[in-house]
Amino acid sequence: MAFAQPDRRQQRPGLVISCEHGGNQIPAQYRELFSDQQALLDSHCGFDAGALCIAKDFAKSCAAPLLSSTTSRLLVDLNRSIGHRRLHGKTIAELPPTPRQQILRQYYQPYREQVERLVRQAVLEHGQVLHLSVHSFTPELEGKVRNADIGLLYDPCRVGELAFCARWQADLHNCLPHFQIRRNYPYAGKNDGLTTWLRRQFLADVYIGIELEINQKHIVKAGRRWNALRKVLTASLCRVLVNSCLENTHTSQ
Repeated sequence: MAFAQPDRRQQRPGLVISCEHGGNQIPAQYRELFSDQQALLDSHCGFDAGALCIAKDFAKSCAAPLLSSTTSRLLVDLNRSIGHRRLHGKTIAELPPTPRQQILRQYYQPYREQVERLVRQAVLEHGQVLHLSVHSFTPELEGKVRNADIGLLYDPCRVGELAFCARWQADLHNCLPHFQIRRNYPYAGKNDGLTTWLRRQFLADVYIGIELEINQKHIVKAGRRWNALRKVLTASLCRVLVNSCLENTHTSQ
């Protein structure tokens, strides 16, 4: 059953930051299975490079709770539903059901439950929540170059998500005029994922689920440009959040 909080006592939405692919660690009990796969773990298949760094920036600047995982998606992908063919990497997918179920109990379910608790608490306190899930993507996949620097993923059927991404895209265009800022690219926001699952738990007027995708070509270069981009993204998010708050206040008067 979807959860709704009808009494919107405060105009400012709550904010929850999450990062599902923040690292490429493998728990000790499973490391032997990945003993010859370090290159894969270090690649985009193992984790989202730079995503956790940005998520921490956002959480600190916006004074928002951050839930993150540094366990590799090759063990279990926290951004996939149970039953999805890519819930586990190949090594784990080939294991018998019992160890796979243990991985879900130990790493997957607690994370999902904690995200839901944070979102639910923000709805109770603020009447509405913006959940921002931070990711990064490889510049090239299966021989195709991704034509974007930053992607904003959302469900276009949800008015609040569409409106927020339109505002954020416009602000980012002003800050980064040479960047390609695209919506629902390189993935569709309605695809299987954590935000899609949470949309089934919370109604559209209380839950705004957005995924930020950053092209890893900007992260690999690191140095001053990467640090500058982090500051721009953080300032832009804070600015759009404030403007959204003001817009809601004016609308309610």
